[in-house]
Amino acid sequence: MMRLWGRKSSINVQKVLWCLEELGLKEGQDFERIDAGLHFGKNRTPEFLALNPNGLVPTLEDGELVLWESNTILRYLARQYDRSKRFPADIASQYQSEKWMDWQVGTMWPTLRTAFLGLTRTPESERHYEVIKKSYQDTNTLLILLDQQLTSHQYCSGESFSIGDIPLALCVSRWILLNQAFPDHTGPRPSLPNIDAWIKRIEAETKYSLVAEKELNIIK
Repeated sequence: MMRLWGRKSSINVQKVLWCLEELGLKEGQDFERIDAGLHFGKNRTPEFLALNPNGLVPTLEDGELVLWESNTILRYLARQYDRSKRFPADIASQYQSEKWMDWQVGTMWPTLRTAFLGLTRTPESERHYEVIKKSYQDTNTLLILLDQQLTSHQYCSGESFSIGDIPLALCVSRWILLNQAFPDHTGPRPSLPNIDAWIKRIEAETKYSLVAEKELNIIK
């Protein structure tokens, strides 16, 4: 049985859990999940560091194979366990998806992360609100690019849901939730109708739920 280390409130663990669910793999049946990180600890123990010397979640054990880096885990799961062809496998769709996965982890999340951590993980007395607002507003600019892509495509890689949509949607949902919870500190959120329609398609056609994310208290 696979073993996944990581708490459910982590965006990077959520990526993996969502992918596993889309592939029909069930916690307790097909994989074991161990809470780790933040108040759960465990990620600095010798056992964990032997698996992942970064001390970060998620970490996936599948037999003798140990993987970290959430987007790499998504790629592995899609290749190894997508027996029902849930995700498009043609080379064009695959690499369009890969492009957006790299953009999410290398461009979008580093920009939004400052606002997210500043408003959800930093004591109020230590928050730098000008920096937080700039982070959020810079993310607005980046998301215009995604909105433009979705003008001509239903999903990030074309007309079918792909693994690339998973990390993107989780970032976008945090962008939405931050503005709902802290509008005075994020500044305005622009109207991006193609992103709004894309999120609605994802909620209607996949295992994803923005409501479920709220219930995880990711912004508290």
